[in-house]
Amino acid sequence: MIDFIERPIDRQAAAFLCRDAKDDTGVLPTVVSLLSQAVGQGHVCLDLEEIAGQLVRIPGSDEPLRLPDADSLVAALRSLPTLGGQGEHRPLILDTAGRLYLYRYFRYEALLAEAIRARAASESGGIDEVALAGQLDRYFAPSENAEDRQRQAALTALRRRFSVISGGPGTGKTTTVVRILALMLEQPGGERMHIALAAPTGKAAARLAASIASLRDTLPCADEVKRDVPGQVTTIHRLLGTLPGSTGFRHSERNPLPCDAVIVDEASMVDLPLMTALITALPPQARLILIGDRNQLASVEAGAVLGDICRAAESPGSAVAGCVTVLDRNYRFGDGSGIAALSRAVNAGDDREALHLLADAGSGTIALEATPTRETMKKRLAAPVLDGFRAYLEAETPVEALRLFDRFRILTALREGPWGAAGTNHAAETLLHGAALIHLDSQFYRGRPVLVTENDYIHKLFNGDTGIILPDPESGNLRAFFAAPDGTVRAIPPEFLPRHETAFVMTVHKSQGSEFDRVLMVLPPEDTILLTRELIYTGITRARQSVTIWSDEGVLSAAVKRRTERRSGLKEKIII
Repeated sequence: MIDFIERPIDRQAAAFLCRDAKDDTGVLPTVVSLLSQAVGQGHVCLDLEEIAGQLVRIPGSDEPLRLPDADSLVAALRSLPTLGGQGEHRPLILDTAGRLYLYRYFRYEALLAEAIRARAASESGGIDEVALAGQLDRYFAPSENAEDRQRQAALTALRRRFSVISGGPGTGKTTTVVRILALMLEQPGGERMHIALAAPTGKAAARLAASIASLRDTLPCADEVKRDVPGQVTTIHRLLGTLPGSTGFRHSERNPLPCDAVIVDEASMVDLPLMTALITALPPQARLILIGDRNQLASVEAGAVLGDICRAAESPGSAVAGCVTVLDRNYRFGDGSGIAALSRAVNAGDDREALHLLADAGSGTIALEATPTRETMKKRLAAPVLDGFRAYLEAETPVEALRLFDRFRILTALREGPWGAAGTNHAAETLLHGAALIHLDSQFYRGRPVLVTENDYIHKLFNGDTGIILPDPESGNLRAFFAAPDGTVRAIPPEFLPRHETAFVMTVHKSQGSEFDRVLMVLPPEDTILLTRELIYTGITRARQSVTIWSDEGVLSAAVKRRTERRSGLKEKIII
């Protein structure tokens, strides 16, 4: 049974695209509405085999609708004047594998797959192999104990026009990127290279910039190479150049980016339309290097691009088979780390092992506690909220406050409700106010943490940036302070903030690209399809030192066994 929650936009899309349909069964508008809903849920297409023969619960109807078998569905859809096949320009596209698309998403997928295959098939050229061998030995000392995947990742990135480096937190992705930058600069003509660094959010961009700044001086190379290692990181939107009032960008296939290489961090967060816009805006000779964690949550919008590319690379003979390197050695957590062991169990979908680790945890780095009831939620929050946020609220300077604030965060699976970010944020504010650590006397009270939720290029604030409202040390006026990549802070009047929300608590989705010493992850008391192993993994791996999960065992077990499934044809189109 498909429980269909039809949105107004789904209904309108179905009515428009089926306006000339000769159908009195209601099947065609239901299928098109299901397609529209699927895209809204992050899928790229609708698999007709999956819905064929199913009962659909129609909103406002007492009787569910039985969909016909797959062949009958295809025959019915072919009667639509708005349906076309591959190579046709129609609002709806049905491919040969029985996947139904909205045209623009079919085009995005086709363009991206074609661009990836073309780049993966070509070498970068101009590489001094003799010099490169010595340089690799200098940056990645040969190891007798294990295969050095960081070295392999660097070699692939230098030789190919398309490469992917995937790995969890602590596996050395950023260290490898910084060494790749130096290696490119040391190659013939490297001093003239234009290398662009980008990330999907401002927060992720700032973190990469800070990491490069801290690692640059450790490079085993000449001072002039260290000096030339680029440190400026921008958002992908800003790199491409947003156009006011348009979904397009200033840079495109007709106006390519002036780059010899583009490196994108946190690539798992990049959706299908944005990745397509980026790769088609690259000049033919440019390298594209994607960095990310294939096991994290996929992008909020349609697609699971990084995951699809990595899965395509696992197929023998695939165009990208030699382009993807997975880093699996963890340098942050030791062999006995509870966080590392728990994240491995969750990734494997092994709920029994995950629960065993949490029950047997003696190190204090991982813990499982029952989700509080609606009535006891505030009481249970008191200790972690007061212990976790007191230090930053008593800090004497904005720099110290920002540093201490990142020691602890509460993450939720849901946005709304008593176990969601909104309700938990409200409870945290009430507790801190009761302890006289904050005073809820205005919207912009002293100590209020804020999470920016949209890009503001005028004030250089970006989606994901986190700041704190504090008195200016010089004037005493309240300002919103944000950390700068160089370790300093910058301040703006609170009334100039773009759209934002309070950030004692954030959803796991919004925590991507961030890390904290300690994490409390709150799951709802009842299972929901929003709880998946990718969400649990992402929440766990935001923690550097310890993570406590509030969840009933059954809910956590169901989440670990449930994979995020994004319907798309990108993997198959890359393999072809």
